[in-house]
Amino acid sequence: MKGRRTGIYGGSFNPVHEGHVRLAKALADSSLLDEVWLLVSPQNPFKAEDKLMDDDVRLHLARLAVADVPGVEVCDREFSMPRPSYMFHTLDALSREHPDREFVLIIGADNWERFPQWYRSRDILASYRIVICPRPGFVLHGVPENVTLADTPLYDISSTEIRRNLCRPDYDGEGLCPAVWQEIKKIRGNVCQVTKTT
Repeated sequence: MKGRRTGIYGGSFNPVHEGHVRLAKALADSSLLDEVWLLVSPQNPFKAEDKLMDDDVRLHLARLAVADVPGVEVCDREFSMPRPSYMFHTLDALSREHPDREFVLIIGADNWERFPQWYRSRDILASYRIVICPRPGFVLHGVPENVTLADTPLYDISSTEIRRNLCRPDYDGEGLCPAVWQEIKKIRGNVCQVTKTT
């Protein structure tokens, strides 16, 4: 029998922000899951053209963001897998390595809308429970039996918007966890070089 219900919350986290952390914490505290792992993705197949901050930087910032958040951890499993990262392969690898856990996929309502385009989406749906988090402007109807709509708050924070603001001299880290902002300030010049075209 499976043990802990571990939610897998995948993303580029480019960069991780307060919305990511608050959502993960809300889910970890809910009756749906026992814990949440932020799965930092080296390359999302749907975001191949995005300018990403350095892999290790995004991973480090994610760890800083959840360092003091009970029930939330960071997972770097995809860093040792082929790129781009396909969630089917990741869930399969995690399930084999942690047979005592029940892995549950966490996705937003926006991603659920294009879930049929995911690699081996039917196999994911057949093998894993899925928790869908609300997103503004997305209304879901008739979801399958093993898919649950989470009653979580809406967080109006965008990594894209944060990247646009990072290089503005008047930006004060709005939307970022304090520890993440303090770290980004140290490498702000390098981050601006990478993200200035996005």
